[in-house]
Amino acid sequence: MKQYDFLIVGAGLYGSVFSHLATKRGKKCLVIDKRNHAGGNIYCENIDGINVHKYGAHIFHTSDKEVWDFVNSIVPFNRYTNSPVAQAPDGNLYNLPFNMNTFYQMWGVKTPEEAHAKLEEQRKEAISKMRVAGVTEPQNLEEQALALIGKDIYHQLIKGYTEKQWGRKCTELPAFIIRRLPVRLTFDNNYFNDSYQGIPIGGYNKLIDGLLEGSDVMLETDFFENRDKWRCMAEQIVFTGKIDEYYDYRFGKLEYRTVRFETETLDSPNWQGNAVVNYTSADVPFTRIIEHKHFETFGNAVYDNPLTVISREYSTEWTDGMEPFYPVNDARNQEVYAKYKELADHEVNVIFGGRLAEYKYYDMAPIISQVLKLFR
Repeated sequence: MKQYDFLIVGAGLYGSVFSHLATKRGKKCLVIDKRNHAGGNIYCENIDGINVHKYGAHIFHTSDKEVWDFVNSIVPFNRYTNSPVAQAPDGNLYNLPFNMNTFYQMWGVKTPEEAHAKLEEQRKEAISKMRVAGVTEPQNLEEQALALIGKDIYHQLIKGYTEKQWGRKCTELPAFIIRRLPVRLTFDNNYFNDSYQGIPIGGYNKLIDGLLEGSDVMLETDFFENRDKWRCMAEQIVFTGKIDEYYDYRFGKLEYRTVRFETETLDSPNWQGNAVVNYTSADVPFTRIIEHKHFETFGNAVYDNPLTVISREYSTEWTDGMEPFYPVNDARNQEVYAKYKELADHEVNVIFGGRLAEYKYYDMAPIISQVLKLFR
């Protein structure tokens, strides 16, 4: 007789939601995680009264009312709206995403008609140059971006940031990465188009704690140190770790990009005035600075705490021992992943789910939606 219905490997969002839904249905779940905390990459560390997003900014957004109602049934969310700002190579600040504020800051245009005309002028110029060079379809990210948005925004707001993010020149990156660029001819700095957006009041740990209530949880516990022992404990396994590690890397290792953080507390109640500021110049080594208090504190209340916490983010290549963040979905890695997926598809009593197990970048809401559908 097995002790548990489910052994869930990984206490991140996928595993926690699965455990919550299974427990509500009377199933007994054991959740294990090799880290010293639950929550995976949405874990928050409280520093000087500020919930610091330890693994980078996590902003919940969705148009799926079922998902929104689900998370708010665990913990209420605030009304945070993501409106990032970019510090460009020319020294100026620009609003993101690309909207009328951006175009006014870039060109001084004041109407949608003027902005559209300027965009069309730059797009046509880029496409004309490609055709002269014998290029009929964009062959790389740089050509694709120039054809979509033109030279000014590309060089000021896309090129340097993208090359830092991927560790490769834009001319070496495939065009499909940037097939579409959101352009708004309205004065709207809301980054997301979703109906719902916010941060859990009190931080993401409250969400995870609520999801794991009723489950047994073991931290600092590595599934791979004694996988036979763990298999014997449950009827089914829910695996949310790296799929290539599960199969002992028999087809080779999948590649990732990762992020290094430099976090510091500053003697200032309001250091940059915004939660997210991107640095798009190639001369600046980090990609962005997060000021964490702005995720949960608004208006004059920002000044109630005389301190603030910031994190500089450095995008880098992933190596063993580092946290894998972003799958490198190029042809080589997709071919390797397909081999692992074929093995996974034939597993009995093992469910593979989440960013690492599916080798796919997910926002938070789609992860929750996926688990809800699985239980339906």
